[in-house]
Amino acid sequence: LALLDTRNAGRPIRDTRNDLVRAADIFDFYGGLTDKLRGATIPVPPGYSAITIHEPYGVVGAIIPWNLPLVMACLKAAPALAAGNTVVLKPAEQTPLSALVLAELCQEAGLPDGVLNVVPGFGETAGAALAENTGVDKIAFTGSTEVGRLIMQAASGNIKGLTLELGGKAPN
Repeated sequence: LALLDTRNAGRPIRDTRNDLVRAADIFDFYGGLTDKLRGATIPVPPGYSAITIHEPYGVVGAIIPWNLPLVMACLKAAPALAAGNTVVLKPAEQTPLSALVLAELCQEAGLPDGVLNVVPGFGETAGAALAENTGVDKIAFTGSTEVGRLIMQAASGNIKGLTLELGGKAPN
């Protein structure tokens, strides 16, 4: 997997070997939170009640950049899965291989079919379709501010949850 990420993203093998440890740590951390996601009772005056309930979004669309393909895929997929969501992961068109292998490994580890899905393709088509899709309940995007604006506009059409991490590196 480290060699694949090296070939996929053009990063030194020593860095991608470290990414494997990070990837495992990410899944370990978020996996450890799954039994800690609970609701709470909030103190209020007599005659009233107030509670919080943990509720997954449903389907989370995750769009990731090219520069750390495996780590970024894990940073998007692991917390969404741990919170009880299914994930549709759209990797950067330059570096789709790591996300595809990650999904295979998750399935081999016992994740049911259809829980972690990878949709390779170009942002203008695959990313836009994901952001606009009414079956997607939340979008988590990491990338440029310019594309983030487009994602925000597309997601606003059906008022879905949105997390934007903007202003990263560009491959050109």
